Amino acid sequence: MTARKRILLIGATGSIGTSTIEVIAEHLDELELVGIAARQNAAQLEHIQQSMQVKHCVLTERDGDEALIEMLRNVPADIVVMAMVGSAGLRPTLTAIEAGMDVALANKEVLVMAGEFVMRAARTSGVRILPIDSEHNAIFQCLEGVPRKSDIRRLVLTASGGPFRDWTLDQMANATVADAMKHPNWSMGRKINVDSASMANKGLEMIEARWLFDMPPERIDVVVHPQSIVHSMVECIDGSLLTQWSPPSMTYAIRHALFYPQRRPSSTPGVDFNQALDLNFSPPDNQRFPCLRLAKEALQKGGTAPARFNAANEIAVEHFLQKRLPFLAIPQVIEHCLTNGVQEWTANRLEDILAADQTCRKQAAVFIADKFPSNPLTHDN
Repeated sequence: MTARKRILLIGATGSIGTSTIEVIAEHLDELELVGIAARQNAAQLEHIQQSMQVKHCVLTERDGDEALIEMLRNVPADIVVMAMVGSAGLRPTLTAIEAGMDVALANKEVLVMAGEFVMRAARTSGVRILPIDSEHNAIFQCLEGVPRKSDIRRLVLTASGGPFRDWTLDQMANATVADAMKHPNWSMGRKINVDSASMANKGLEMIEARWLFDMPPERIDVVVHPQSIVHSMVECIDGSLLTQWSPPSMTYAIRHALFYPQRRPSSTPGVDFNQALDLNFSPPDNQRFPCLRLAKEALQKGGTAPARFNAANEIAVEHFLQKRLPFLAIPQVIEHCLTNGVQEWTANRLEDILAADQTCRKQAAVFIADKFPSNPLTHDN
């Protein structure tokens, strides 16, 4: 009998974690969940531990961050699903790589902040970074059809456009947290929902793609595709487009990563061609969604700029979710942090990235306190 693949799931109670557990439960003859971790939601984590018979469990809010690091260092596993949100995922990801485990990566902020260092660490340890964001997993699959990098013209990330895709700037000026949570296609966490609404999420994905696929910024583009059926594309130099299609569910990308390079059947139906299917594609509107432009600028600048973009966005989104910042102020915070008070952009060491991250968070908080001192969202429920 072949041994089951051992999986550590970091961020078990979030949307990616839930989808990962769904995939594992379908393939218990081949997959074994040996450890789980979450920041909070003790009741849900305990339910997962009991229902999946998981031996190792960490709740960082209760046990501390070091307990998570110790689990990654000491619990034998074949692959780590990194599904926690935000910059907090950087140290656990690097720890998993140092421990010699493959990483199924959903945490885009890890590569946005420190892509060069993370990918270098993976090469040194001889482990694989397998993307489980639907867009990057789609590109990963498409690239298998293009064996020579010189044959690639560009990577094209698809974006749903989020809940404000058809909103005017005047409407977005009054957008509430509840509005931002109404994503038309995907079930996601609060922070990612806001990032999707501002299209900062797609900007983060552009930066992540640069490192995952070693592609220069000028060869990474975004197209708005409201149906979320075509998850991304690779354009070849002869004009051919390779695409990956599936319904908007994270289980497809997760299953692909957990079994790669093999494939396994899914109980989830694929695209139904027995019904009429309309697919639309359009360029993004940088005027209504400036976060995309700012991400591109940060990517082109390089060094600590992507980490600064991410840090400013995280602080701005946190304040928006606390109803202390209007929605359209999110890109204002980011632009301020990318254009003011910057002394050092180079990133020769990981410590440079971490220092820039902390400096930018403080800078963003001061800017928000100065420019938006009162609660602008009293009308939200």
